[in-house]
Amino acid sequence: MKSLQVTIDSNSGFCFGVVYAIQMAEDILAEQGYLYCLGDIVHNDVEVERLQKSGLRIIDHAQLRELQHEAVLIRAHGEPPETYQTALANNLTLIDASCPVVLKLQNRIKTSYDKQENIFIYGKHGHAEVEGLLGQTNNNAVVFENVAELLQKELPPKVTLYSQTTKSTASFYNIKQVLEEKGVEVEANDTICRQVSNRDKDLRKFAARFNKVIFVSGTKSSNGKVLYQVCKDTNPQTYFVSKVQELQQDWFADGDAVGICGATSTPMWLMEEVRDELLRY
Repeated sequence: MKSLQVTIDSNSGFCFGVVYAIQMAEDILAEQGYLYCLGDIVHNDVEVERLQKSGLRIIDHAQLRELQHEAVLIRAHGEPPETYQTALANNLTLIDASCPVVLKLQNRIKTSYDKQENIFIYGKHGHAEVEGLLGQTNNNAVVFENVAELLQKELPPKVTLYSQTTKSTASFYNIKQVLEEKGVEVEANDTICRQVSNRDKDLRKFAARFNKVIFVSGTKSSNGKVLYQVCKDTNPQTYFVSKVQELQQDWFADGDAVGICGATSTPMWLMEEVRDELLRY
């Protein structure tokens, strides 16, 4: 026995938008036994698998266009206007679990687009939330992932700057500063979710308390990649796992204090499984 001291970060786990979407899915699954969901309900494979066993059916946009007379869940990331038009044409009932923070951002971008502003969005290409934001502009906004990519773009004299809700606040304001140093007038709209962005600071404090840190996240989670790096920068003895089976006993020494934390898409039950496995060592 290694007698590990194991603590789960109480601030880790699902953000309120994901909690809301999964609760809606579970309620409907309990009532009717199945439910269609447009895309993975959360970027965590084991949580998706758990819900699929209860009857959740994951479909893509091509399958949505073929579906008729059914109910379909819109996940927290939100969707572009075309999805709602398809639903209307196919007599689909949309159960909209779009995060309120994302919906507010979509509305602000739509207002900027209607004013014919030059919209730049700091976000990940192809990410579900970003696709929904782009849809508010008929795909005319400029999406960029970092400063280097931004500076390759043709910059107009004035831009309206937005961000994917899960991006770093510090990076967003650095981008604003870089643009202004280039002589660009920037109308910056800080639309980053503070429940997510504040985890950066909280995780640094958490990771510093332990000999070893286990960061639990799905491999598809953008937020997970960012927060894992935050932990790793703070505590080099940080290990990434997406499921219990990836844990390795030789990571740990007798008496280690181990912290367990995760992304906004990591279910608490999975972190608890990791804790229980570590306590068996």
